[in-house]
Amino acid sequence: MLNTIYSILSIGDWICYILLVPCVFYLLFYAIASKFYHPKRYPETIGRKHFAVLFPAYRADNVIVSSVHSFLQQDYPTECYKIIVIADQMQEATCKKLRDMGAQVLVATYQNSSKAQALTLAMHSIDVPSFDMVVIMDADNTTTPHLLHELNKASAVGVRAIQAHRTAKNLNTDIALLDAASEEINNGIFRKGHVAIGFSCALIGSGMAFEADWFARHVEKLQTAGEDKELETLLQREQIYVDYLSEIDIYDEKTQKKEIIQQQRKRWIATQFGSLRATLPDLPKAVFSGNFSYADKILQWMLPPRIIQLAAVIGLTILATILAPFMGGLPGLALKWWILALAQISAMLLPLPASLANRRMLKAVLHIPVLSVRMIGNLFHLKGANKKFIHTEH
Repeated sequence: MLNTIYSILSIGDWICYILLVPCVFYLLFYAIASKFYHPKRYPETIGRKHFAVLFPAYRADNVIVSSVHSFLQQDYPTECYKIIVIADQMQEATCKKLRDMGAQVLVATYQNSSKAQALTLAMHSIDVPSFDMVVIMDADNTTTPHLLHELNKASAVGVRAIQAHRTAKNLNTDIALLDAASEEINNGIFRKGHVAIGFSCALIGSGMAFEADWFARHVEKLQTAGEDKELETLLQREQIYVDYLSEIDIYDEKTQKKEIIQQQRKRWIATQFGSLRATLPDLPKAVFSGNFSYADKILQWMLPPRIIQLAAVIGLTILATILAPFMGGLPGLALKWWILALAQISAMLLPLPASLANRRMLKAVLHIPVLSVRMIGNLFHLKGANKKFIHTEH
């Protein structure tokens, strides 16, 4: 009887291990690749591209004025860019302040609030041929004064899609610190690592810039709350390279509460699975046509969420260590899991900036078990989550 139980456990152990190995080593491969990333230095240019800078703003009265004020500090000719704020359920006093600052304010009248709706409204309201590129910011985003200058240089040499380096504006709570660390790990793996080997970097929802004509033709195809993944799909299908400007910072407000991060991640998980369902049939064609960046993107969306993967690897490592003595002391049972756990932890530590590797982070990681349980719980409540707009309070 015991032998039968041990046999079943051993089979289950190997199934879990075989499923997790490619997930872990995918992350580790790109984490190592990120160390070979070198920022591109685009040459100076005399010409000046024209930019439409879009700020979708939903109930963002507390932050949008300061964000627009910050953006107006650009060291770029003011006649060469226009700030457009899409004001959804915002106070008229705020809209007036924005207009007085020189921003164009579009008041949203649609019923179902979403970022995709806001972007569509903006593109229908501007004279697209007057602009070369569209820049998308979040309502709480601030940036460096040379953002447009650097985008102009990249655009001048033919770059059609760009992601800047989004980083934390606030580190005031343990959850915000973990959120910031998660973003920097993703920056390393999915942006620096991918660009280092010649693939497109992943989009992140703000701090993005696209060729204006291309964006205007595709914006109406954005239908879910995961518009960044929809944009990635559209770009990859057309084999349009997305470059990463790692030295151009976009400061983004990080989530400060467990409840908010749980809701946010639920939407992210739902949009990832939705994107996988939509693109999986394209995988054979992407491989055989040589569109390996797109094939890699589809494989990327097969990965479990990072925190769930971490919990699975660590949890199963502990379980294997406990069970090994009762299963004949098989050395390989626990050893292979310890190797996998080391690879998983290395994949997450390699891209982490030194500025975040501190005592506060050691305290913050104590929240990971609870967050992992919450994320696993999210897997059972995904229906409709990628369609529902979730507002992050500022």
